Amino acid sequence: MTKSLPTLGLVLAFALAWTALAFAQDRPAAATPSAAPVVMPLKIQVVISRYQGDKKISSLPYSLSVSGGGGRMDPTAGPAFVGRANLRMGTKVPVPTPTISAGQQVQSYQYQDVGTNIDCQVWAVDDRFRVEITIDDSSVYPDDNKEPPGAVKGAPSLRSFRASDAMMLKDGGTAQFTAATDKVTGETVRVDVTLTVVK
Repeated sequence: MTKSLPTLGLVLAFALAWTALAFAQDRPAAATPSAAPVVMPLKIQVVISRYQGDKKISSLPYSLSVSGGGGRMDPTAGPAFVGRANLRMGTKVPVPTPTISAGQQVQSYQYQDVGTNIDCQVWAVDDRFRVEITIDDSSVYPDDNKEPPGAVKGAPSLRSFRASDAMMLKDGGTAQFTAATDKVTGETVRVDVTLTVVK
């Protein structure tokens, strides 16, 4: 009886160790923390060009810096929001608006915003970037161009262009965002976007 006590203790210790090992295997593995966010400053260049046939008649470049950070270098973590940028550039053009005051016609003016608005958001997806862009561009028809039907003499005729889309770009990549033709002048508007990671 005395000799069996050490044996019984050994068996009990082995059973406890086995139970602890089995419990540890059944527990879910601790979640691996995702890769730490890194700051990825980007430069987004948008070029709005106008063509008459194959001849380029204007080219306006715009640069936006996206440096919100938050991108992840771990490709298994899914898309990571990098940042956003907005650009507002333009002027106010006086548009004559006749009004009647005391029975007489009086010339007054309303000011119309004319210029370029660009909104950009970027996500990191593996080794590429998803770039979402909205462009709203308006301008006055040049004097040497024919005006749209119904134009009022002495009043500026305004043209507008709006596009919204997304594209995938790598560092240093360029892609044509969109292209459209003005029905009045026959000019083709082309928008090219280039993405560069700032080192």
